[in-house]
Amino acid sequence: MSEKFFPVLAFHLDRVLGLNRTLPAVLRNFTGDLLPYRFTSGHARPLIWWDPDIRHLADKNNDQNSHSLTWTQYQAVLRSRCGVDRALNATPCVGLEHSEWGRLALFDFLLQVNDRLDRHCCGFQPEPSDLCMENLLRVKCSNSRNLGLVHILVRSSDPSRLVFIDNAGRPHQPHDNLDLRLLEGVDEFPDRAVSVLQSGCLEKLLLRSLSLDAELWRARGGAAGLKPFVRAIQQRGGVLLRHVCPYKWPTL
Repeated sequence: MSEKFFPVLAFHLDRVLGLNRTLPAVLRNFTGDLLPYRFTSGHARPLIWWDPDIRHLADKNNDQNSHSLTWTQYQAVLRSRCGVDRALNATPCVGLEHSEWGRLALFDFLLQVNDRLDRHCCGFQPEPSDLCMENLLRVKCSNSRNLGLVHILVRSSDPSRLVFIDNAGRPHQPHDNLDLRLLEGVDEFPDRAVSVLQSGCLEKLLLRSLSLDAELWRARGGAAGLKPFVRAIQQRGGVLLRHVCPYKWPTL
């Protein structure tokens, strides 16, 4: 079953949680003779607004990042609490506010997006068909200095905040095989997002938001078709809350 709608679900989740870091996305049917058949075959596809202000590194081998970070460097950035305990331009900070990492970790955990913080699949057991297995990336997990982060992107006009792209995630990730590595080292999560998860209202709020995209709602069979995905996200939210409950939540 195609889950091409999942980036659109991710966009609505982002807005419901008050993160506001993803690019707008809708589900649409395309027509026209100029487009390849895969776009006009009658199956709705995600349409994502692109922001040309997103900053890319000049290195053609690493142009999917605004900042080049290994896992070890990332953990050092987290410990430094940049913008709180240390200046944004001080070593090892890269100009990003400390609170941005909490937004990213929470969002990626709920969707099980591993391609940013754990593209080598070190924090869960991947399927043999996963790219990290096919490309022999997981064998590098023993040395964190060799594990690079991907899609750590900012806007040139707003370099202290992240932009979340490629948010398809892993909609069918089993509950007993969640990637907890995505939360490692993060000590601060956005208050509004945590409040939504604690309220028990995520399912209601997310379904209401998704209903605004009429094409998505029709293509996925309305509430009945979308509830399994929404409830999986809600279940992951419960796991996240149990994981982070010792922390005191700041208002971001």
